Amino acid sequence: MRTETKKRLGGSLALLLAAIFWGTSFTAQKIGMAGVNGFTFNGIRTMIGAAALLPLVIYRAGALKKQLAVLPAEEQDKRKKTQIICGVITGLILFVAGNLQQFAFKYTDSGKVGFITALYMLLVPLFGLFLGRKQPLYVWIALVFGCAGVYLLCVGDGFDNFGRGEALTLACSVFFAMHIMYVDYAVQRADAILLSFTQFIVSGTLGIICMFIFEKPDFQAIRSVIWPILYTGLLSSGAAFTLQVIGQKNTEPAVASLLMCLESVFAVLTGWIVLHERLSGREIVGCVIMFLAVVITNLPIKSAGKRSDPENAADAEVR
Repeated sequence: MRTETKKRLGGSLALLLAAIFWGTSFTAQKIGMAGVNGFTFNGIRTMIGAAALLPLVIYRAGALKKQLAVLPAEEQDKRKKTQIICGVITGLILFVAGNLQQFAFKYTDSGKVGFITALYMLLVPLFGLFLGRKQPLYVWIALVFGCAGVYLLCVGDGFDNFGRGEALTLACSVFFAMHIMYVDYAVQRADAILLSFTQFIVSGTLGIICMFIFEKPDFQAIRSVIWPILYTGLLSSGAAFTLQVIGQKNTEPAVASLLMCLESVFAVLTGWIVLHERLSGREIVGCVIMFLAVVITNLPIKSAGKRSDPENAADAEVR
């Protein structure tokens, strides 16, 4: 198997695992919101995600320091600055996207939240067009299948009432699309582990600050939903978003968005297994269509363009 193909499949596997962790934590997020408010839940769980990465960060920072030691001082400073800037911007976008989604649970049902959020898989290639990034036909075909699959999975009675919750989720989808696009840019210029850690610190710190400004944190209430917070903090934040950063290094943004929106499939399956919710025929068809879309995006078809910018090719060994 060619090295390029191995990297592509490895990136797809990382993103698939991220989707599994996000999907299985969907129920935990809903339970958590029943006990605490959005900034409280998201702020704490994101800081837990940062703490979970700390051992890897310490190891990676030491290895990176040795690699950068061979470069001139000016170049070292430039790379460190780039690392920090990329992490801060990624964290800001994640903070906005995550909290918009979390607050949407207060105003609408989880099915609509799941469907509207997953629209980022369509927004990513559309945004890419404005950046001059054309997508091959098979990606657009897969996206059509993907949208149809998510619709069958998450939408029951239609969109008769489009209110505050739906509006928040639509805005969240836009920001998650921006997050995917910016991670694609940042991961080619910054270390993936340090990038993920920095985004958690930024997003979590902002969440904690907003918790004390806009909410009245009740530590007894927090303790009552500590398990959902820990689950989402360790898996949905710490593991999944790190896998996203790692996986996107070798995956096109449009394909990455489709793989990650499989969280809808795993959310339904988790509800079936854990909460004993039965899958309808409509939902089963949706699952099949979603997996078919993923298979299409991973067919061995030559891409129209190269994945990385030429200016970054010389930096690969240092990172």
